[in-house]
Amino acid sequence: VQLVESGGGSVQPGGSLTVSCEASGFVFENYIMGWVRQTPGGEREGVAAIESDFSTYYSDSVKGRFTISRDNVRNTMSIQMINLKPDDTAVYYCVTDITNRDYASWNYWGRGTQVTVS
Repeated sequence: VQLVESGGGSVQPGGSLTVSCEASGFVFENYIMGWVRQTPGGEREGVAAIESDFSTYYSDSVKGRFTISRDNVRNTMSIQMINLKPDDTAVYYCVTDITNRDYASWNYWGRGTQVTVS
């Protein structure tokens, strides 16, 4: 399993950013995919997930501002983030194969991409 994130960067408060993940090594369309972020203070939060049937989950902290999507042909997943806040500053990890419905516990993780809002 390989998960490779791209698209992180720095943005001002109120700005937008899209982070993407390219997946390989498993049958992508069969698996739930998600995004977990880890703040500079070390707090880990499952912010969004998308099931194989395209149903979605969002944490309360991002609901209405983040949109998760997947492309089962290209084996990619993205999260579009708008109205970003300084509290959204974190390393964002692409994840798959969930182990706990707290949405922060997964078997496979990408290396992460930094998103900084300031």
